[in-house]
Amino acid sequence: MYKEPMFLQPVFQERIWGGQKLRSEFNYEIPYEKTGEAWVISAHPNGPSVIMNGPLSGKTLADAWYKHGELFNKDAANIEEYPLLVKILDANADLSVQVHPDDEFAREVEGVPYGKTECWYVLHAEEGAELVLGHHAKNQEELKEMVRSGEWEKLLRRKKVQAGDFVYVPSGTIHAIGKGIVILETQQSSDITYRVYDYDRTDRSGQKRELHLDRAVEVTNVPHQDAKVGQSEITEEDLDIKKLVEANYFSVNHWQLHGEVTLKQEYDFLQVSVIDGNATITVAENEFPIKKGDHFVLPYGITEYHIAGEAAFIVSHR
Repeated sequence: MYKEPMFLQPVFQERIWGGQKLRSEFNYEIPYEKTGEAWVISAHPNGPSVIMNGPLSGKTLADAWYKHGELFNKDAANIEEYPLLVKILDANADLSVQVHPDDEFAREVEGVPYGKTECWYVLHAEEGAELVLGHHAKNQEELKEMVRSGEWEKLLRRKKVQAGDFVYVPSGTIHAIGKGIVILETQQSSDITYRVYDYDRTDRSGQKRELHLDRAVEVTNVPHQDAKVGQSEITEEDLDIKKLVEANYFSVNHWQLHGEVTLKQEYDFLQVSVIDGNATITVAENEFPIKKGDHFVLPYGITEYHIAGEAAFIVSHR
């Protein structure tokens, strides 16, 4: 059905901590003064991406998944819901400190198919920017007491980051992206967040946002252990590939292209985000220009493709 990449239109989300970098960095026409997120590859009901080309132009990625599962080898994959979600986040202010449940908790308590394990590739970070990753509590009771008493400086582990860093965030990890950081996030297709601390901010109606302390404490991994991510690098012709993570839910790679290369497509589907530069991708003798800020899926059935140019990509698959 598709002998071309399936290009997707981002879905923008207003956030209390958002800003304007999605316009200045990616030339997106953002709709809000505080645009915090672009859901760039999404079949989630809270923001499904719209397909921009080909036979399903104008339909959503969710439509394609449910009505044309052969594009994703859906039956062979034996999963009911589109499994992944890719976002770009602009943290113009600190995000809330939060934690996400695993699949079992999400299914039993929230009635949704996926919890949320995620990972971040840092696209931009102001000097001295930092994020929250993990905590110092030794056991569940200590965690509960420190959360209840608001001992945030004592509880939270902080980590400085810069552009090019990669962070893996399994479900059950307390975390928060800090001010001045722009990331590309690859995650399970889930929108469940348990908010632990929100700096006592108020929304436009003057209300503090809801916290979810009981469930947050219940799902948090105690004690915290940094996730071990084994990274490796390989080169194929003019393409340098850095394997960032291979996990239960997704594999994520960074590609740096400086020339041209022909590649096999060996997965149920391949998600591609262009994070820098310009290139072309050729599928079945059809050539398409691609640039920073473009996002597309290579469907199942496309077995080979050619890319040429000077560009960087984040590439993911299940």
